[in-house]
Amino acid sequence: MSSLAIEVNGLVKSFGTVHAVRGLNLQVQRGEVFGLLGPNGAGKTTSLEMLEGLVQPDAGTIHLLGMDWRVHGMEIRQRIGVQFQSTQLDEKIKVREVLDMASQYYANPRSVPDLLKLLQLEEKAGAYQSKLSGGQRQRLALGLALVNDPELVFLDEPTTGLDPQARQSFWDLVRLLKQEGRTVLLTTHYMDEAEALCDRIGIMDHGQILQMGTPRELIASLHQPSYAELEFAGMAPNAASFSLQCSLPVEVKNQYWIIALQDPKRDLQTILSGVESLDLPMQQLHVRRASLEDVFLQRTGRSLRE
Repeated sequence: MSSLAIEVNGLVKSFGTVHAVRGLNLQVQRGEVFGLLGPNGAGKTTSLEMLEGLVQPDAGTIHLLGMDWRVHGMEIRQRIGVQFQSTQLDEKIKVREVLDMASQYYANPRSVPDLLKLLQLEEKAGAYQSKLSGGQRQRLALGLALVNDPELVFLDEPTTGLDPQARQSFWDLVRLLKQEGRTVLLTTHYMDEAEALCDRIGIMDHGQILQMGTPRELIASLHQPSYAELEFAGMAPNAASFSLQCSLPVEVKNQYWIIALQDPKRDLQTILSGVESLDLPMQQLHVRRASLEDVFLQRTGRSLRE
């Protein structure tokens, strides 16, 4: 049995003149939680749709669980689970009925009582799905992805729009899937989510993976341990004079200046001296460690939600 849950080579997909995916290569180990990060239009969803068998690639090969989609499509469908960005269900169908109906399509489905317990929806089993909260609906959508007891699960931006408590609850479910030995491939817009859940991450843009590694490896690749963030009253002032005087590059972002610290002790003294000599209206200064968002911005040159 192959140790790889996903093996993709040279994957290409275009829609007219739009090149959505350009030679994607990817390997995901069994039992791994792998995250794809990228701005809108990076090719994440198109890549997932090809892996899920929903879109035919123009070129390249896809092997899931050691099987080729072109040869073993029916068997692959029995062994993977998919949660889409949005799931539309009839308003007058009940939670238990949704799972019962879905289980009929598979030879060896997971028991509905077991799923309800896993999803913490036992008390909502008889409720109409339209009466569920946003977090409960997302857990039900995950239940549909798990109804066939899959070895490999695809989650496309599963927590978008959820409140913090619902997101944490969903994260617990993803961690449980990993504990059960399942492989998870997810896309997300949230850096904290990727860092909390993923064993490895691929940063994707313009249809290609630009960089790949564990969260720790990606952050270490910056060779930049910390940043100073200066907050101002209102919009941040132009930083040209400060940058010239202090010999420090400044990124201006709304109310903030962001300054990379090569030597925190020395650079912080320089920053405070510059703020005082130029009489800048700084309200507070915060020092933070480098993050996945810093890696993302360096690799793609744009914000995640652009």
